[in-house]
Formats: sequence, C-alpha cells, structure tokens
Amino acid sequence: MKGNILDLAVAVIIGGAFKAIVSSFVKDIIMPPIGILLGGVDFKDLAFVIQEAEGDVAAVMLNYGVFVQTIIDFLIIAFVIFMVIKGYNKMQKKKEEAPAAPPAPSIEEVLLCEIRDLLKEQK
Repeated sequence: MKGNILDLAVAVIIGGAFKAIVSSFVKDIIMPPIGILLGGVDFKDLAFVIQEAEGDVAAVMLNYGVFVQTIIDFLIIAFVIFMVIKGYNKMQKKKEEAPAAPPAPSIEEVLLCEIRDLLKEQK
C-alpha cells in the first residue's frame, strides 16, 4: 500500500474523533441499559477497594467498571476497522481481476505490420 504523510495525518485525526464518538456511545447509550439489566448498576462506580481511605490519603481502588467500558470501546473500534479493511481488500481484488486493455502497439510495430502487408500484396 502506498500513502503519504497527509493521508496518515487525516487518518489519525479521524481516528481520534471516532474514538471519542464510540466512547460516548458506549458510556451514554450502551452501558446504562446494561446497568439496568444487572440491577441498576452504574459501571463507573464498579470497583474493588484495596485499601480504605485514611485521613487525607485517598482509597486505593481497582476500577473494573471503567475497564469494562474501555474493552467495549476497543471491540467496537476493532470491528469497524476490520470491516473497513475487509471492504478495502475486496475493492482492491476487484480492481486486480478487471482485465486491463491491451497496450497500443508501438510505432515500430505499426510500421512493420504495414511493411508486411505491402509485401503480402506484392506476391
């Protein structure tokens, strides 16, 4: 595959915007119904407390709910990228299968054909 820096920059910018859209989609649309199905759970609040808060020291927690949301974000983005690449490869395969028009004969070949035809006529 050939490309250039401008194509790469556009892809990175669009990818960043797409990630923000997917993150919002998962956080605001997918996870609330799943939380309701699981008994009114908010995934942002799901965590294991490793060490309780003591005075000014904050609690140490493993926020597995946020991790689950991130995994769902990743799966959606990976699926979309897979489908885009699959479509691109299918399109490239169709281009390769299309027969190319034969190249036009060179000037030398045209002249040689004319000479051959003239010699045939003289016999």
